Amino acid sequence: MTAEIIIEIILFGIALAMDAFAVSVTDGLVYSDINKKKSVFIASLFGLFQGIMPLASFMLIEVITRLIGEAGGEKAGSVLSVIITWVSFTLLMFIGIKMLIEGIKETKNTEEIEPKKFSYKEVFIMAIATSIDAMAVGVTLHGGLSSITTIWLHICIIIVITFIFCMIGVFLGKLIYKLFNGKYSITVIIGGSILILLSIWVLLSHYLGI
Repeated sequence: MTAEIIIEIILFGIALAMDAFAVSVTDGLVYSDINKKKSVFIASLFGLFQGIMPLASFMLIEVITRLIGEAGGEKAGSVLSVIITWVSFTLLMFIGIKMLIEGIKETKNTEEIEPKKFSYKEVFIMAIATSIDAMAVGVTLHGGLSSITTIWLHICIIIVITFIFCMIGVFLGKLIYKLFNGKYSITVIIGGSILILLSIWVLLSHYLGI
């Protein structure tokens, strides 16, 4: 394996980590009781899912290719990529709009609401919503620089990079939360806006290749 391929893998990992980074910032914003243990949990879960999803789609296309041929695998990859994009867009947009509406409603209240407590269930849902888009990378890897023997290296690098970015994201979210201390509704609006923008980015990156 050449240095060029390793650099490409790292760039793939960084590109994938951006979505998880944005959502981890949101988690740092909306949860008032984030600590080191919960930050590690968020980063680990996001990293794990960001690694599992490309692996799953890679293996799926590999199985289809072996069963019905390369042309069938390419067709399946194209269809899967479209489905992945729209599912990811819908989930992120739904969660973002829900948060945005919640934040806007609370700004109209005379009393500030109690800050949200950490929810393992919500973090799990966000990890899935964010990582679904990563399945498209598995399709790309199958037709590009990866192979059965090197896919595991890709996954390990993706997990590690995502973990690091998410730890930084949670930390930044906590800093922003402190800046708006006593204004929880504002942090929820910011978090919801991040998710909405992320969902739009998922759509644009698929159809416009940006």
